[in-house]
Amino acid sequence: MDYKARALPPLTRLRPFEAAARLESFTDAATELGLTQTAVSKQVAALEDYLGVRLFERRNRAVFLTEEGRRFGRVVSAALTDIATEAAELRGVRHPQGLLLHCQLCEAFYWLMPRLSRFHERHPGVEVRVVSSLAPLTQAAELFDVAIQTSGRASGSAHLAFTVSDEIFPVAAPNLMEGVTLPVHPPDLHEFPLLSHRVIPQDWMDWPDWFDAVGMTSRQDGHPITFDNYPLVLQASVAGQGIALGWRRTVSSLLEEGKLIRPCEEVVRRPAEISVFRGIRPGNHRETQALLDWLQEEFQR
Repeated sequence: MDYKARALPPLTRLRPFEAAARLESFTDAATELGLTQTAVSKQVAALEDYLGVRLFERRNRAVFLTEEGRRFGRVVSAALTDIATEAAELRGVRHPQGLLLHCQLCEAFYWLMPRLSRFHERHPGVEVRVVSSLAPLTQAAELFDVAIQTSGRASGSAHLAFTVSDEIFPVAAPNLMEGVTLPVHPPDLHEFPLLSHRVIPQDWMDWPDWFDAVGMTSRQDGHPITFDNYPLVLQASVAGQGIALGWRRTVSSLLEEGKLIRPCEEVVRRPAEISVFRGIRPGNHRETQALLDWLQEEFQR
């Protein structure tokens, strides 16, 4: 093979780029590598000049991977991971066995755990370690084999395996709606406390977005009761403290058990609400694919 055809980019620029792509942040990459944000930015810019393509879009002091950057980030992350893995093997360092499944806390608690025994029944020899988190994938503390999170949240250079649809609608405890003629119309929901999970950035649907999606302007004089995580929102709703937005895949068991009901008929359907990613953690690719296949089957039930 001709040397020019296999010439590598300057290696000193690849590590800052890989960290910035994985974390989707120059600042976080600088912190991880012990560099300044300016140094990371300059290394990435130099790599972009070398390649002749933009790897990141810069907007309002934030950076977002381009499609070329996301694709190149996956390749570089996998290559650096393979090098680190082989170096660890040569030093006699063993990696944990089994699969690591990174999952948003609410999906892990309400959707995944009641179903995971079916995977173990089918694959009794495969160990799955579930790591739940409130943070997006770019803030994952360790490499993962498979990850599940709401589409649109920061995912860095993680490889998207498939997306899943979901439906979003209001839910409430039966005792909160006693004496109320059901179904209520969306404007009447403002007569009740509205429970909200607020984060910055607001990277999943909240009440203003839901009201807009069903063709109704959200009232500005409302004062939602806010929580810092979605499981608390659901528990507050079950306790009768107010009406929450429910994702069908998450709240289905609570509806079946009668702990929650749907006070109105309106629903917002999202064709790609959940994303499932394949990670670059060293391990058994056949077992990772088995987990991905099982997840896709479960989501299609």
